[in-house]
Amino acid sequence: MYYKRYYCLGVFFLLALGSAGQTVNHWETVVYDSMKWRYWPGTSAPGVNWHTPAFNDQLWQEGRGGIGYGDGDDRTVISPVISVFLRKKFTITNRDKIKDALLHVDYDDGYIAYLNGVEVARAFMPAGTVAFNQGSAGLHEAQLYQGQAPEGILIRKEQLDGLLVAGENTLAIQVHNDNISSSDLTSRVFFSVGITDNTTTYLPTPSWFTGPLNFSSNLPIIVINTHGQAIPDDPRIIAHMGIIDNGAGIRNQLTDLFTNYDGRISIETRGESSQGFPKKSYSIETQNADGSNFNAALLGMPPENDWVLYAPYSDKSMMRNVLSFKLGNDLGNYTTRTRFAEVVINDDYKGVYVLMEKIKRDKNRVDIAELQPQDVAGDELTGGYVLRIDKIDANDFPAWTATPTPTLLNERNVSLQYFDPSGEELVDGQRTYIRNYMREFQSSLTASNFTNTQTGYKKYLDVPSAVDFILVNEIAKNVDAFLFSTYLYKEKDSNGGKLYLGPLWDFNLSFGNVDYLANAQFAPGWMYADQGRSIFWFRRMVQDPSFANAMKCRWTELREGFLTDDYFINKIDSIATVLDESQQRNYQRWPILGTYVWPNQFIGQTYAQEINFLKQWTLNRLVWMDNNMPGDCSIITGTEPKMGVEVYPNPFQQSIQIKINSKLKINTIQIDNLMGQEVIRRSVTDSEIVWDGRDDTGTSVPPGLYVLRLLSIDDMPVQQVKLIKVF
Repeated sequence: MYYKRYYCLGVFFLLALGSAGQTVNHWETVVYDSMKWRYWPGTSAPGVNWHTPAFNDQLWQEGRGGIGYGDGDDRTVISPVISVFLRKKFTITNRDKIKDALLHVDYDDGYIAYLNGVEVARAFMPAGTVAFNQGSAGLHEAQLYQGQAPEGILIRKEQLDGLLVAGENTLAIQVHNDNISSSDLTSRVFFSVGITDNTTTYLPTPSWFTGPLNFSSNLPIIVINTHGQAIPDDPRIIAHMGIIDNGAGIRNQLTDLFTNYDGRISIETRGESSQGFPKKSYSIETQNADGSNFNAALLGMPPENDWVLYAPYSDKSMMRNVLSFKLGNDLGNYTTRTRFAEVVINDDYKGVYVLMEKIKRDKNRVDIAELQPQDVAGDELTGGYVLRIDKIDANDFPAWTATPTPTLLNERNVSLQYFDPSGEELVDGQRTYIRNYMREFQSSLTASNFTNTQTGYKKYLDVPSAVDFILVNEIAKNVDAFLFSTYLYKEKDSNGGKLYLGPLWDFNLSFGNVDYLANAQFAPGWMYADQGRSIFWFRRMVQDPSFANAMKCRWTELREGFLTDDYFINKIDSIATVLDESQQRNYQRWPILGTYVWPNQFIGQTYAQEINFLKQWTLNRLVWMDNNMPGDCSIITGTEPKMGVEVYPNPFQQSIQIKINSKLKINTIQIDNLMGQEVIRRSVTDSEIVWDGRDDTGTSVPPGLYVLRLLSIDDMPVQQVKLIKVF
């Protein structure tokens, strides 16, 4: 038999076209939360078979729903309890005209629902029979009092045919709080039916009601089915994910076959402060049928098994992360790849999301050595570590401070976390090594001779990565920059042995999208300079004249190259064009335009206003940075010669030709990077030299600014020229 998928604001279902019969003409609501319900506060067991139609509930109390306490969303207020049990009898008079049903439950914190004694829905509750005095399996906040629609569960025709009857029916719900000390409990229940003709029998649907969903999109569509399970913060649950991506220029229909991924995943919610938003972000692992890791190339990104579904919510442009990561990649550094998509979970349309690569060691992500448990000595011990500075989660492996000697006055210690490998995966010798290395690195920054190229911080840190890390975070004035969401990794000694700042992460509270820190709201000021709040590393680096000069030269190079005002305007407009259609559906689902969502500084009434604010804020920031960048680039590059040497093309991509005036007594050329580190050194035997953009080891150098030095006998400098390698 041929099957076709349909979706609604409820649950995924299959409809056999050969026996489907009529389709739904319209929806009506049979049971409202505001009707009279029988209820039993959970101070004791409600009775055997309380959820069945035959149960006698005459000893139960009666009141109008919702029934609960706290939040001001209850018509019948009860004393604090761990649970409440509800029953509602209702009559169906046109059973032959009802095709499907939708159950909406607005709850805090978990529930189980029964129709005529059969379970039809469960969320944030443990499996099996749940006692009256048992808490929920997680935290869930009610939605209606916040202006959002409650979650819907579709009861499809095949199931409904065995449950809903002509005449009297019974809806029974048990709602459980997380614990007896909770400040609120909510139980608001609605039951609606899909009618196959235009007759009217019951009540109109609520204003927030949305019937079966079907749409097409210019974005990929990600469909997740959790098989009735709620998605907790921890542990992960097993679910199915399908991705519809028909290719460039081809629209994606929700009823299309899965074309990019169709398989098992594990999933959990993720985030810190964002956990309180109704639109949740998720961590996803693609898996084989047996639960082992399956590396999948999702939406054109390199194959891997760990992914993030990021939910833009307080960032109403929905692009701050994407814009920042794109900039990081354009600077020549690995930064998480992204793809926009529209997401449907259990047929609940969740809006626009960003599918992102999770930061981890991988040849296509953070490309460093894979540290094995047996790597406890020699070169193998020295690299393969990804570390993080972030908020401390009670479930994380204990962080450490690696306190420097000496300490700096009024500077706080930095709490470091093992990230990949995790603290549990590392063995004692590896944990000891990286802790000692980080203590030595921090001590090199606090020492009086910290600017020394041999013994100071440059011995430990890759300076270009630190420069780029600062510049991107400062362009965005990321409120979490230099404080949280800071990643760094260490190479093996055989690969240079340095620490690298990055990859970049977490820019949702950037580009002016914050109201609680004045320095982060407006264009003037440096985020790294906020003493007592941000990590001291960055302030200390900029106190080194050579670092400040390098940052000034990098900024000048970028602004004279691709990083123009138009770069940002074009990027923002391009992303906004891609999102123009889907943002409308997103803000129908989450009607937050024109309303405050923590921590908005600007509240646009329309999506276009949000985009215009982002553009204007960014342009103002660039002007301020142009006028206030520390350092002196001329100290590095010197004065451009008018005679004596010609270089072309400059800027260059792969190779550059150097033509030296034969009248100059040049014995040697040397090309250095911005930190004064030698890249190549060659004796001059011909007036024309071609540099292929590789260093003396044969490795292609990254894009950036370099200095060509012309040296005479005894390495006496004659002239120097600025060379620019571009992407």
